[in-house]
Amino acid sequence: MGRIVVTGIGVVSALGNSLHENHRGLIAGKNALTRLELFPTKYAETRYFGEVKLTDENLRKELVLTDKGISRTSLLALKAMSEAITHSQLQNSRLESKNTAIIGANTVGGMCHTSEFLHDSTSLDNPSIYISSYDNGSVTRFLQNQFGIKGISNTINTACSSGANAIAYGAELINAGLADRAIVGGVDTLAKFTINGFNSLHILSPEICRPFDNFRQGLNLGEAAAFLVLEKEEDAIGKEIYGLLTGWSNTNDAYHASSISDNGDGPYLAMKRALEMAELQPSGISYVNAHGTATENNDITESRAMMRLFENVPPFSSTKSYIGHTLGAAGAVEAVYSLLSLKHQELYPNLQFEEAIPETGLLPVKQYQRAEVRHVLSNSFGFGGNCSSLIFSAV
Repeated sequence: MGRIVVTGIGVVSALGNSLHENHRGLIAGKNALTRLELFPTKYAETRYFGEVKLTDENLRKELVLTDKGISRTSLLALKAMSEAITHSQLQNSRLESKNTAIIGANTVGGMCHTSEFLHDSTSLDNPSIYISSYDNGSVTRFLQNQFGIKGISNTINTACSSGANAIAYGAELINAGLADRAIVGGVDTLAKFTINGFNSLHILSPEICRPFDNFRQGLNLGEAAAFLVLEKEEDAIGKEIYGLLTGWSNTNDAYHASSISDNGDGPYLAMKRALEMAELQPSGISYVNAHGTATENNDITESRAMMRLFENVPPFSSTKSYIGHTLGAAGAVEAVYSLLSLKHQELYPNLQFEEAIPETGLLPVKQYQRAEVRHVLSNSFGFGGNCSSLIFSAV
């Protein structure tokens, strides 16, 4: 089994509309959480969100698309995936090969247009333009059609671990000989369904989120898209390599529909098994890009899991403090940020942090710093206890 390398990265988030803009924002410690400007909801003035400041019309113009029925989810996904393919220098012949897989992830699909869809459903004249883009599988189909990809295609929805699981699934396809390369990632947009749903769980913070802080009050929702190009190392000769994907694992503690077990059993096992696959000891991890949602349950259980695994917890932070929780995109976006940490040998701070959780006393990275980074562990934990960990390593 050969090594799997990352040769392309694309990302759009509240922090920026390209890889370069996101990297620049991370270095600057930019808090991109704001009041909503583009999305209509009664919570627009009472909650903070990681909103991408691009209208659907601007996205269609930039991507040269005229079809009004393409969902915002698909538009953001296409923007990020196009950047990843450009960075990877993938030619059309390889994109259209049956040996190229595409694995997408999201939880929203076209539900960002639920209000329009509901309004259209009362019309007796014409069907809604959003019918074909409403389900979450439509996003991957749209991307597949845009690039003429003929290989294996799949869509993963495991809540907040979706993006990480898409990356792991793509790597499994390559290892199994079912693909030579895989374009993998996740996307989600703001939607009334998710905003209202998370509000009903009482975990939307009235302030800007404070991951791992004793006074955290909940999460801020965001929207984003991120895609990676995974290739066999022998097929990437002459290309820029951002890093290696050396370990991954998915577990499920099946403890509660929306919470992780108090001891963090799922996160602990996911991290432990990812380390075993990468043939690393816990001490080999240079940095942990934590799931860190700033909710009461997640931050303390993830902290306990890290303390169980590591004799000395390595530097860690939650980059959700920059852009909020982007749900199905989170695992992919944070994989990108992990690769940037590796590529540029730097650690990104956990914004808004003031005081440690008394039960754990753990202190995240509080300032941007240069550091020797060899192996990064990226955590993504979803509802139902679906827990995934990825390990990226320097070349």
